Amino acid sequence: MDRGLFISLEGPDGSGKSTQAKLLMAFLSDAGYRAVLTREPGGTAIGERIRDLLLDKKHSEMDSRAEALLYAAARAQLVTEVIEPALDRGEIVICDRFVDSSTAYQGYGRKLGGSIGILNEFAVAGCMPDITFLFIIDPETGKSRIRAANMDRLECERTEFHEDVYRGYRELEKLYPGRIAGIDASGGIDEIQSKVRERLKEILKGRHDV
Repeated sequence: MDRGLFISLEGPDGSGKSTQAKLLMAFLSDAGYRAVLTREPGGTAIGERIRDLLLDKKHSEMDSRAEALLYAAARAQLVTEVIEPALDRGEIVICDRFVDSSTAYQGYGRKLGGSIGILNEFAVAGCMPDITFLFIIDPETGKSRIRAANMDRLECERTEFHEDVYRGYRELEKLYPGRIAGIDASGGIDEIQSKVRERLKEILKGRHDV
């Protein structure tokens, strides 16, 4: 059995990546593919409990290093429990956020730098996406798409934090052009999904038929 395909979706808050992940899952399922949709942090019972801790606005005192370690812990559990088994079964895994989120949010946003790479190399044990769709939108526009009442702890961060996160994502796009596909997220939902599907068809050519 061929190993499956690992797809991650990334982007600043308000980029619409979660909506695109669900649409991509529906597209692949309709096309007859065995696919799994999961998210970070979360995707497992342990990960969802960690998610609640990380995103709860009541935990404003959380230390940046503690935050990074919690994200890595949830990620390690997700890789072991969900992602690797699905890939071994030959399935397509769609993950809403993965390692690049920690690099952007904790590495750049929290100024933790290269320590994030070291921490997450240990957490994922070599399991990395085959393709990452990065939904690009400026922080101001992205934040305007989220209702204030629905904002989580990180979404409530200061503007400078979100600008650093955005800069981190753009740096990653330059560093890993073979893996990270930047997509303009300022357009309509269907327009953006069409771009994702076209790129995915190129990747699947030779492996599967879409």
